[in-house]
Amino acid sequence: MSAVLVGCQGGGAGGGAKAGAAGAGSSSGPAAGGAGGAAGAHSGGTRAAASPAAAAPSAPAAPAAPAGSVVSGAAVAASPAGGCSDEAPSPDDVDPDEFAVYRVEELDGSTGKVNLVIQHGVWGCPGKDTDGAPFVVTGEDSRWALDQAAYVTATTPVTSGAENQRIGVQELIDWIDAHPDSGLVFRYETGDDGAIHRLEQVFTP
Repeated sequence: MSAVLVGCQGGGAGGGAKAGAAGAGSSSGPAAGGAGGAAGAHSGGTRAAASPAAAAPSAPAAPAAPAGSVVSGAAVAASPAGGCSDEAPSPDDVDPDEFAVYRVEELDGSTGKVNLVIQHGVWGCPGKDTDGAPFVVTGEDSRWALDQAAYVTATTPVTSGAENQRIGVQELIDWIDAHPDSGLVFRYETGDDGAIHRLEQVFTP
């Protein structure tokens, strides 16, 4: 009888241990696939304690920066999106955010602006013997006012290195005047007055 009691106590202890193990296992299994499981998924696999904060949905992630955008002075990279073109585009197909700059025309100083002689286009397909994609232009000159106080960045060959550096508008004008028809590609943004207030050169290897 004593042996039986010992057996029952041993079985009880073992059963308690097994029950504890089973309970621990079930807490991370399908039975816990509610808020606790979701909290674990959002916290790198570590389950959070059951609390309103842990059960609350996580905030949506911030949208990724667009490809080719400038972050902390990094160069704006030429990255054709949605295919490439080997032919001059039609006016409806040109890139709305980028153009090639060929010359600068002075305006009356009272305007605080100069005219950029530009051509719109699209990114072409890289050739077998080239490192990057060409910018295929329409071949039609346009003129767009650049504010003399615009934010301008440039990379090689205007500056040294392959990272965009902030330069003054006059520095850009001087370089373009010394190297007309270079066709450097720039990404631009306009202000409320319709003039260009931000101009960032696109690095093309």
